[in-house]
Amino acid sequence: MNNIKNRFSIKDLENLTGIKAHTIRIWEKRYSLLEPKRTETNIRYYDLASFQKLLNVSYLNNNGYKISKIATIESQEIPQLVRELATKTNLDSHAINAFKLAMLNFDQALFYKTYETLLSEKSFENIFYNIFIPLLTEIGLLWQTDTINPAHEHFISILIRQKILINTEKIQSTQSHKPLKTFVLYLPDNEIHDLGLTFIHHEIISNGHRSIFLGPSVPLDSLIELKNYYDDITFISYFTIKPEKENLLNYINEFKDRLIKDSNTNFWILGNRVNDLETEQLANNITAFKTIKSLTDTL
Repeated sequence: MNNIKNRFSIKDLENLTGIKAHTIRIWEKRYSLLEPKRTETNIRYYDLASFQKLLNVSYLNNNGYKISKIATIESQEIPQLVRELATKTNLDSHAINAFKLAMLNFDQALFYKTYETLLSEKSFENIFYNIFIPLLTEIGLLWQTDTINPAHEHFISILIRQKILINTEKIQSTQSHKPLKTFVLYLPDNEIHDLGLTFIHHEIISNGHRSIFLGPSVPLDSLIELKNYYDDITFISYFTIKPEKENLLNYINEFKDRLIKDSNTNFWILGNRVNDLETEQLANNITAFKTIKSLTDTL
């Protein structure tokens, strides 16, 4: 059975494109930009072609084209106009739209094509900060509003992780000097969202440091063993959904009591859960970061 998402409510379109449902209805009625279909029970929906067209219309509108002008352009000419405009102006929003479409269609070829086009003009780091992070933020919201399902999120996340690992391996294969500092990266018990931590791993290595990446769901007992191998360690963890808000400070304090025995050990934390912290409650040697960029800028 084909499970590709090919029917969208007007609320789906609003979530996916950022265009208010009210505006979509006006464009539809006044300019006939979209043609909604109906189910056998007379429920309105939009197909994949309508979604793709709306992405392109939005891109043109955001780049100076009036809706009245766009409405006069033949539908088959709009994608070509978008491609031409994207080569002359900022590629970022066009690329994010292309990645969304790749995600919805489970289209690896479109993902790779879009990524290679970006890579011809931007560094990998630029792509991650300016395109992948905004994309992942949007995807998180789409998942929360049931516009997409976990399979969509996993599909695009795996492809992004693949690119991070490829670029990390390239750096590792050319490094020959002694690492400057030692970092240990891990996620706490039952935390599995490791994409941000994977990129931090890349950035640590690219800055000439040793990065020991332990991955998801690591108990504190396992971290203690690292102290037998390295005297100077900065532990880094990414709290997306774990620990729960009510357990967060207790977890950090337990980490401090069990692992921070001297001034050479530090604990850096970031992720959504950090927003639930009062940073003045944190002990010495524990630092909370609001963004990946703010953390990597300290390396």
